[in-house]
Amino acid sequence: MRRFLIFFFTVSIPLLLFLGVWQASRYNAIEREINDYKKEQERLITENKQRISAISILSRPERIEKIAIENLDMRKAKPSEIMRIELKTAKEKKES
Repeated sequence: MRRFLIFFFTVSIPLLLFLGVWQASRYNAIEREINDYKKEQERLITENKQRISAISILSRPERIEKIAIENLDMRKAKPSEIMRIELKTAKEKKES
């Protein structure tokens, strides 16, 4: 029985040390991966902010109107040129 205990401890101690080192290396790898994801998230947030800023600049009504007038030869419609159309649903058509 004593030999078995000696053998058991002789094998289990290095095995436990190996498992501790293996777990620490896994922890470090996962921690590096999380840091990489955080960096990627920050990059995407910054890129998103820049795109939102660009959208707000490009969608200004003054800019759109200037392009419409200067580049597309458009103009504001006169009141006499505006035609209003009323659409009825199938239910409204049956009632009238």
